[in-house]
Amino acid sequence: MIRKAKSEERLLWLEAMRGVRRLGAAPMARESETAAPAAPPRNNPHTDPTAPLPRRDIDRRSAQRVKRGQTTIEARLDLHGMTQAEAHRALAAFLARAQQAGHRLVLVITGKSGVLHGAVPRWLEEGENRGRVLAFGRAQPLHGGAGALYVFLRRKR
Repeated sequence: MIRKAKSEERLLWLEAMRGVRRLGAAPMARESETAAPAAPPRNNPHTDPTAPLPRRDIDRRSAQRVKRGQTTIEARLDLHGMTQAEAHRALAAFLARAQQAGHRLVLVITGKSGVLHGAVPRWLEEGENRGRVLAFGRAQPLHGGAGALYVFLRRKR
């Protein structure tokens, strides 16, 4: 036989369970707490599937051709299974070789989640890579979608 909890027992239970939530469930707000409005999502081309390819010194026609899948990918680098240090070295060497070979569009596969997914866009903006990279953006689904990046390389001078 199950008895009904007394009011002080219920208060004690609620106090003990404060901050606890079900796995996979959104946190529950108390009636006395007012929820702060959520920040609007930023237009990040690496996570937002509707974001356009960033155009930094790239003409509109080239960006459209990539978006439509009409541009040939000249080289690919798959970073799956690498540590962060290995992936960083591999990316720098790959970009240097690709630029030396005269490639203009390459694909870098990072995976859809994990450390490399967030680190590679930062690495493309750093040091020597910054001088090699003209623009980069999330790949179309046929090339890996959120798990890959198109990278436009500058011409070797």
